[in-house]
Amino acid sequence: MSYLDRVNIGFAATRMNADLGLSTAAYGLGAGLFFIGYVLFEVPSNVILHRVGARAWLARIMVTWGLISGAMAFVHSEAWFYVVRVLLGIAEAGFVPGVVYFLTLWFPSAIRARMVALFIIAIPVAVVLGAPLSALLIEHGHGVLGLDGWRFMFLVEALPAVLVGVIAFFALPNRISDAKWLTPLERSSLSGVLEDEGAAAAEHGASGVLGALRDWRIYAVAGIGFSVNMGGYALSFFLPQVIEGLGVQFGTRFSLGEVAALTAIPYACAAIALWLVGRSSDRRQERHWHAAIPLLVGALAVAVALYLPSTLAIMAAISIAAAGSYCVLPVFWQLPPRFLTGAAAAAGMAVAGGLANVAGFVAPYMTGGLQNATGSYRPAMFVVAGIMIVGAVIALLLRRRPEFRRVPASQVAASDDKAPTSDIHPHPHH
Repeated sequence: MSYLDRVNIGFAATRMNADLGLSTAAYGLGAGLFFIGYVLFEVPSNVILHRVGARAWLARIMVTWGLISGAMAFVHSEAWFYVVRVLLGIAEAGFVPGVVYFLTLWFPSAIRARMVALFIIAIPVAVVLGAPLSALLIEHGHGVLGLDGWRFMFLVEALPAVLVGVIAFFALPNRISDAKWLTPLERSSLSGVLEDEGAAAAEHGASGVLGALRDWRIYAVAGIGFSVNMGGYALSFFLPQVIEGLGVQFGTRFSLGEVAALTAIPYACAAIALWLVGRSSDRRQERHWHAAIPLLVGALAVAVALYLPSTLAIMAAISIAAAGSYCVLPVFWQLPPRFLTGAAAAAGMAVAGGLANVAGFVAPYMTGGLQNATGSYRPAMFVVAGIMIVGAVIALLLRRRPEFRRVPASQVAASDDKAPTSDIHPHPHH
C-alpha cells in the first residue's frame, strides 16, 4: 500500500499531465518532491517509533498518508500537485526504515535478510498487482462520482492504507514479550540472542542518536542505498511513459492496459531476484558481493536498454535492471545494525534510508529534465548506470571493515530455515 500510493502517480501521468498542463520536467519535479518531506522527517520519525513503539506510530503513518494520497483526487493545479506530494512525503516519512528497524527487534541477523526480503518484496509486487489495477480504475472509473479516471484511482487506492492502519493499531505487537504465539522459553531464548547481537554491535559503534549521526559508516551505507534507489525510482516513475514511447518507436500503439501489463514484467522479475538474493545472502552470511554484483549487472542493463533493437530485448534489459536494483535492498538494510544498536540503530537506519531516498527526488527530476532537454531517456539512463557502479564500489570497500564480517557459524546453523524456532538455544543467563 505504501509503494502503490507512492508510485501510482506514474500510472496517472499518462492522463494527469495533460489535464493539469504538466511538462515532463514539471511532472518529474512533483514526483520527486515527495522525498523532500520524506527525507527531512525520517530521523525524527524513527526516534519517535523507538520511544513510543511500532504499533501506534506505524498506524499513525499509514492513516495520514492514506488521507493525503486520497487528496490527489482533488488537485487542480501544478502548485497544488507539488503541495500534496510534499505533504505525502512528510506523512509517510519513517515507514520503511521504521519497519526494518522493528524487524531487527524480532529476528537475529543470521536470518534477517530473508525476513526483510519478505517485507521489501511487497515493493515489486505492488507494481505487478497495482499496474493493472491502476489501469482498470483509470479506464473504468472515469465519470464515477463525477471524477476523471485518474482522480478516481487515487481515491480508491488510498482507502486500504487508512483501514489497515486502524487494524495495525489493535493487532501489531510491539515486543517479543507481547508475542502470544511464542512459549516463555522461546521468548527468552530469542531475546537472549538479540541482546547478545546488540552488545556486539555496541562494541563497534555508538548506541545514542548523536553518535549515529556522527558515524561516517552510515553515510557510506547511504551511498549504496542512493545508488540502488536511483535505478529503482528512475524506472518506477517513468517506466509507463518509456513503454508508451517504445510503442511509437517500433510502430505499435499500446493501450493503457497493455502498458500496465508490460510495466508489471520487470517488477515480477525483481520480486523473484529479491527473494533469491536475500536468501543467498543469509545462507552465505555475505553482504557485500550480494550488493555489488547485482548493482554492476543492473548498471550494464540500464546503460544498454534503450539502444536495443526490439521491444522484447528492451523489456528484457529493463527487467534485469529492475532486478539488479531491488534485490540489493534486503542486503542494504543489514549493514547499519552491524555497528549500531538501540536508539542509534533507529536513528542510523533512518539517516541511511533518508539519504538513500534523496535519489527519489534526484532520479525523476534528473530523468525528466534530461528528457526535456534531449528528447530522449538515454542520457538519464547513463547517469543512473554510473551511480549504480559507484554504489557497487562502496559496497566492496566496506568489506574490509571488521564489523561487517560474517555472523558466527553457530548462529548460521541455528538459523537454518528447516529448524524449528526452539532450535535457537537459550543462553545460560536467560
